[in-house]
Formats: sequence, structure tokens, C-alpha cells
Amino acid sequence: MAAQFGRRLRKGAATTAVAAAAVAALSASQAPGVTAEGQDRPTATGAETAPDAAAGDSPTANGPYYTDLPPLNSPSPSPTLDTPVTPGTSEAGIPATVLDAYKKAAAELRSSKPGCNLPWELLAAIGKVESGQASGGRVRADGTTITPILGPQLDGNGFALIKDTDDGAYDGNSTYDQAVGPMQFIPSTWAWAGRDGNGDGTEDPNNIYDAAFAAGHYLCRYGWDLSTDGDRERAILSYNNSRDYLNTVLSWLEYYREGTHEIPDGTGSLPGNRSDNGGSGPVSPTPTPPASPTPPGSKPQKPGGGGSTPPSTRPPGTTPPSTSPPSTTPPGTPQTPTDTVARLEDAGTAALAAQAGDVFTKKISTRAETKSGEAVAKVRVRFTIIGDTDATFTGGENVATVVTNSSGTAVAPALRAGEKTGGFTVRATVVGRTIGGLDYKATVTERAADSLTRTSDTALTCVPGGEFADQVEVKATYKGAVADKVAATATLIRSAIDPTENDKGPYFKDADGKTVRTLTGLRTDENGLLKLPKLYADDTAGTYVLHITTAGGASINVQLTVEAAATSSPSPSPSTSASESASASPGA
Repeated sequence: MAAQFGRRLRKGAATTAVAAAAVAALSASQAPGVTAEGQDRPTATGAETAPDAAAGDSPTANGPYYTDLPPLNSPSPSPTLDTPVTPGTSEAGIPATVLDAYKKAAAELRSSKPGCNLPWELLAAIGKVESGQASGGRVRADGTTITPILGPQLDGNGFALIKDTDDGAYDGNSTYDQAVGPMQFIPSTWAWAGRDGNGDGTEDPNNIYDAAFAAGHYLCRYGWDLSTDGDRERAILSYNNSRDYLNTVLSWLEYYREGTHEIPDGTGSLPGNRSDNGGSGPVSPTPTPPASPTPPGSKPQKPGGGGSTPPSTRPPGTTPPSTSPPSTTPPGTPQTPTDTVARLEDAGTAALAAQAGDVFTKKISTRAETKSGEAVAKVRVRFTIIGDTDATFTGGENVATVVTNSSGTAVAPALRAGEKTGGFTVRATVVGRTIGGLDYKATVTERAADSLTRTSDTALTCVPGGEFADQVEVKATYKGAVADKVAATATLIRSAIDPTENDKGPYFKDADGKTVRTLTGLRTDENGLLKLPKLYADDTAGTYVLHITTAGGASINVQLTVEAAATSSPSPSPSTSASESASASPGA
């Protein structure tokens, strides 16, 4: 679940302080080095949160979480998935289906994002503090929670203020958002971070396979390497921006790394203390009795419910997703909104173009419509980036899923251009519906500048055969903003009207000390500055021009002067002058 946005309610101050002290003791006794990177930072109440982060930047909106710490005794060795269940306490064990979801998510990410080095134990640690391992493993055979796990509504009353972004499709709340599921994703984050972890064609935050897989992708964004202390800390704090949260997760991570054991689903104990009130109680409604076992030979129910699922197990106002076109729907089965979608239409998307490294200023907007052209709300639209590009959506992913609003429109997260230039495609499709997709073309152009200026007005002079005392430095801007990493070329030309490379006058030196009068492959730095190498002069005096250009057409001419040092002629001596005058006088 997670700590609230900005500042946290202080009702649990005493409990938080005790938890922080216990973390320190635990780290010293059984997990040396766990908090080494931040051990000089205070964790007591009053300094418990890291610098404020926008709630929308966290999957949990920095909501409340469980503060219970692991037992001091070491857990039992962790078995493989094929070994028999090892007996043990429910407090230390992980429910079988939940454990399987963590391990499968980590295994998949080891293949798709090997540089991330995500351990399944980190997913288990986060799952423990967010939902107590899906409320003690109260999940069905397919991994969907028996009862929805919902955080408090984010109405600004002690928590972040996030008004409804999904029309209640995930959390059943059409006024404010709430964190959802065993990994506590808020709907706006799930819209782009959601994943199908069990291959059933749906992305359900209430399903532990989907939620664990999504959490793994979230932790692995931005190229973070979770085997390093710094990136691991950054990833955890991005999940919930609280130093106490970080310490609690690291404690469970180290505990699970020492080994744990599998316990039957539904037998896990629920933690008793939460960061928002220090009290006890589940984060979800009181669990209902488990559903009847799936009859032998029948297909497990998919995430999102449907069929025989009791109405009380789904948040009010939500509808189960459909994965089949109308032609395969059994007669008499009520249609879901997804079933009614006949096509996707562009909803006024402007031209998609950005310079390398920049965020696209326009977003993709798609409308889901019925055959008669009516809008269809509460339908999931998946946006997928296709092509040879390193462009991503906000958050560093190339897939985003967004629920259509009341006008049937889904707006994709902003695109961020990578360094590869050229075109690519973003394809919009309806999740669970076999209709044609809608393609959007986007273009990434080279970084550009529209203005170059010198950073100094000092005259650049040199004597023949010497070197210029000052190096040429220019600043590049684009529409008034710093133009960083822009390609540039510097050439010593014949004149302002003749851009031909000069064959005399000032010159640069290459790595071997040879004369060079054109430099390519130059780039401005992060501040838009470009400082050229030192300039030298041959024996030819005169006025010369250094021409600097950048991608985008910006250019500047810099004047260089090579002239001999001024010398004064000695005055003739009086005697010499007299004799010269005498010899020059008439009649001499």
C-alpha cells in the first residue's frame, strides 16, 4: 500500500519510531550492510520520509503500508518449485501461489531485462509490506484475490489527492482513486505499468501474477541495476517515497534471501501494524469464505471475475473483461463494454514529433466506438510502440494500457524520444477484443539549435607562428532553451561570403599534432556549451573567419586576427641627423 503523498498522518508516530529502531537492531544483528548506503540518514519520526515526490510518480501514490518486521530467527531454507512444502510458521512463510508468482515474474525479467538483476525476494518483500502477501495468500488458483484489496481513497484527507482516473473500473470508486491489489497499484499507474503475468490475455491488478510482473517491470525501468545498492534504493523509494518504507522492505528482502518456505494459500498471517494509524486490521474488506474449488477438468476462472463469481467479490461499478469477440459469446451472456466495441478512431491526435531526448508535447488520443458510432467507456486500450526505436512512454516502457473515460477516449501517456532518430509506430488495440488496431506515426528528429552566441567578447588575436591565448566557446539554444548534445561542425573558411575551407592562417591540431582546419563530431554539453580546442597560427598574417554550425541551422562567424607585434623605430642620434642633414643640404 504505501506512505501518503507529501506528509503522512502522525497518529502512528510512536509505532513508527519503534519500527525504525527495530529496523536498526535487525540490520545490525542479522542483516549487516542492508542499509549501508543510507545508514547516516535519520529514520525516526520527524525525518521518516525521503524528499517529497509526486504521488503520480509512485505506483502506490505513497499510501500506507505494513510496518511489521521479520522475525529475528532465520527462516527455513527456500525450496524449489518442485519440492514438497516445508513446514513452518505462517509469519515466515509465503503462500504457494504468491511465491510462484514472484519467482515467475523474476525469471521472466531475467530473460527480458537481464541487466536489472531483479531478485524474486525483492518482489516478496514489497508484497509483504504492501498487502501482507495478498492478505495471507487469499487468492484463487489463477492468482486473483478472493476479496479486492483496496487502499484508502485518495481524497487529500491525510493522503494524496488523486481524483478518479479510471471511472472506477479497477477500484470501484468513480470519485477518487484507490490503490488496488496485492502490489497496491493506483489506477493511473496501472494504466501504463499493467502487465499480463499469467498469459490469460488480461492485465488485472487484483491478480498476483499480473501485479508481481508489473511491479518487476516498474522496478526495472530507467536501466536500474538492482544488484547495486544505489539503484536498488532508488527503485524501492520510487515505489514508495519513504525512508521507513525503504528500511522495512530491505529488512524483509534480507530475511527472504536467507531462505523462506512455502505455505498453503490462505494460511498466511496478516500483519498487524500500518504506517497510517499504527493499528491492526486488514487493508482489504473482511475476507469472504473461499469460493468452491474448481471442478476437475474445468478451466480456472480468469482475473476480473465473471461467470459464477459472487457480485460482492468485485468492486461496485466494475465489469469483468471479455477476451472473445461477440461471435464466440454464449447466447444469453450479458455483453461487457468490450464486447460492444466495433472500432477505434483517432480522437484528434496532432502530429507526433520530437527531438532526440525530448518529451513529445502531444499525446495520442483514441476513441472506442460501437458500430453506430457511440462512445464506449471503461474499455482498456493498449498502446504499443513498434519499430526500430528507443522511444518509450513515461516510465520507460514501450507498452501502456489506458481505460477509456466516459466519452470513450483513452489518452496514452506522453512519449519520450530516445537518441535514435527516424520514424516509428504506436499501435492502439482493444484489450480482449479481436478488431483491427489503429496506427499512429511518430518521428524523432536530431537534436537541434536555432541560435549560437559566443560566451565572451574578448578579441581573438595571435602573432604569426604563435597560438591564440583564448579558446573559442559558444552557447547553443533552441527556442530560448538550452540546446544540449547538439551536433556541431567548426571550419576555418576563406571569408564570410566564401565558406570554402582555408588553406592558410589559423588551424587546429589533431591527436598526432597535424594541421586540421575542419572539426566534425562536436557536440554541445548538458548546458548547451561547446568549447573548441586551442587554435594556432601559421606565418601568414591577416584577418580570418571561424564558421561554426549546428544541426537545426544555427551558425556563427568568429573573427580571428593574426598580426605581427607592433615595433617602434629608434630615433636617429643628433650627430647622425646633423651629418645626414649636412650631406643633404644644397651645395654640400
